[in-house]
Amino acid sequence: MKFKDSPTQFQLVDLALIEPDAGHARQNADEGSLKGLSNSIRQVGLIHPLVVRPTAGGRFTVIAGERRRQAALLAGEQSVPVLVRDCAPDEALAVQVFENIGLGVRAPLEPRDMANAIQAIVERFATPEEAASYFARPPTWLDQATAAARLSEKVTALLDAGKISSTGAAVQLEKLAKKNEASADSLIDQIERLPEGEKVSKKVVDNALSAESPRRRKTEEAAPLSEPVSAGATADLPPWEDAPAPAAQPAAPRSRVNPGKVKLVAELLGLDEDDEEELLVRLIDEFLALKRA
Repeated sequence: MKFKDSPTQFQLVDLALIEPDAGHARQNADEGSLKGLSNSIRQVGLIHPLVVRPTAGGRFTVIAGERRRQAALLAGEQSVPVLVRDCAPDEALAVQVFENIGLGVRAPLEPRDMANAIQAIVERFATPEEAASYFARPPTWLDQATAAARLSEKVTALLDAGKISSTGAAVQLEKLAKKNEASADSLIDQIERLPEGEKVSKKVVDNALSAESPRRRKTEEAAPLSEPVSAGATADLPPWEDAPAPAAQPAAPRSRVNPGKVKLVAELLGLDEDDEEELLVRLIDEFLALKRA
């Protein structure tokens, strides 16, 4: 009988009776992600049951959920919920691949949905430190993870209307408002006047935000312009497009991170893949949290 046609039986099974599949597709599990998953299990229990097949002597072998099995052991669980299904060993490998291959099998929450959900949980705690501890993350992570839940009404309206390219761009626009409200209001006014179907990119918001950096302003004041750009060259440019850059010496080539890896990390963290600064900050926080665990 094929796996998809096999009957399913739900049970609560002693972890000691569940064995790993020696031929499992997942031969390596990241220790850091296991710690994060084990914290989740300690807080709310195992969300998704393991899928196992029965073997001799009343024991079971994992078909799907090897990381969950290992994390449950780390969390000190004695028993876990499982779905018992018949499955030939050679078909189990195909099940494991399809469970992890992506292609819509699993999709992370949209960043704003995730931020709103985390914010709702945070409000149950007396202090941000207690809430961060619940997620086994530093308070800085919590502040960044909920930033999209604290968007102003005006920025939220622009995001909902499709005038802003991403949630990450909206968060950056809020950061700009904190640094220079007048600059943010000016940019928002320009975004509101965009033609139907056009939206401001995150790069434009990033540029406006970086222009407010004291270091950036000092550099720009000190650096001589190689050639001023005439007013006529930029007068007709929409405000969301960059003006032609002055001539500059070619920079040394810089190696880039594999875009596929960036996209995968962004999906795992529930962030916008174009927000490289936010991704870097979150990765640093995750790394520090693991080292301190």
